[in-house]
This record gives sequence, structure tokens and C-alpha cells, in this order.
Amino acid sequence: MTTRIAPHDSKTRILDAALQVIRARGYAASTVDDVCHAAGLTKGSFFHHFRSKEDLALSAADYFAARADRLFATAPYRAAADPVDRLLGYVDFRVGLLRGALPQFTCLLGTMVQETYETHPALRAACGRHMGDHVAMLEADVAEARRLYAPDAPWSADSVALFIQSVLQGAFVMAKARGGPEGAIESLGHLRRYLESLFDRSGRCA
Repeated sequence: MTTRIAPHDSKTRILDAALQVIRARGYAASTVDDVCHAAGLTKGSFFHHFRSKEDLALSAADYFAARADRLFATAPYRAAADPVDRLLGYVDFRVGLLRGALPQFTCLLGTMVQETYETHPALRAACGRHMGDHVAMLEADVAEARRLYAPDAPWSADSVALFIQSVLQGAFVMAKARGGPEGAIESLGHLRRYLESLFDRSGRCA
């Protein structure tokens, strides 16, 4: 008996496969055949949902970002009342995600934009938009922490949020270069200490 796969399920399987394949091989080296093989589906199923590899990559960027939004919106650190605790908790949470094989924890958006920023403007724009949304999420906590603990600081909340993301993306690149997360984990430890140094909480009530 042949098991029929619902169209919605086949599309999700293709997107899940794309996240794994592109993060492992990069955008240019990944083929439609690679994604179909990883998903266990035919090219007919692929072209039922996507017009091309670039169309798939655009959908994969949206899919990856939506999953990340849900993950971070419900993460335990979000419950912290103090914005600095939320920022430090965010870094700790990111460290906790650096487990398993590299394609399981590196960033699809960063992987694709490094390859496509000049050759595929639609992909660059999609990755930039989603990464910018994540920066904006962090910026809200940085802005609140600045208001409470560093109102006269010479830096902007946006610049610190961008710095956090720059460290993370660089950590992913170094993890790939070194074949493991150890250096990335140490880098995030330095990021945590840097964030602590920005805010004077010495007068905070226990």
C-alpha cells in the first residue's frame, strides 16, 4: 500500500530538508536533488510547491525566521523582569543551543547572505529583513536596560543589538572553521561579560 503525503506535510518536509542541506553545504552547492533526497520526496513534489531553488530559499528564510521567532518568544529568559537579566539570559540561551552537528545550530540566514548578497538581491533582502527583526527584538531590551542603568551612555541601543548579532554570526563562522562549537561558546562568554560591563546595577535592590 502506498502512503499518501498531504501537500502541507510534503512542503514542510522540503523546508526542513532545505534548512539542513543549505546549512551543511551552503546555498550554491545545494541542489534541488539534494533537498528532495533529504526530504525523501520526488522532484514532482518539489515543483508542486516551489518554482526554483531560489524560491525555495526565500521560503526557507521565512520558515527559519518564524521558527526562531517562536523559539525566542517562549524562551525562559523572557520571563525575567530586569532587561539586563533578559539580555544575559539571551546569551546563555544561545550558548545552550550550540549543541550537536554544525548544521543543527548555525544560522541559515547568515549562511545564505554570505554567499548571495551580490548575486541574489531578493535573498539578501529577505535575510537582511529577518536578521533586522531579530536585532529589533534585542534592541528593545537594550534600550530599557540603558534607560535604567546607563542613561548617559555614549552608545545607542541599536548599535549594541547589532554588535550582539555580529558576535553571534562571527561565532558561527568560527565554529565552521574549527569544526565545533567550543570557540563560539568562549566568544559568547566574552559577549556576556561585555554586556555586564555596560550597565551599572550596583544600586539595584536584591
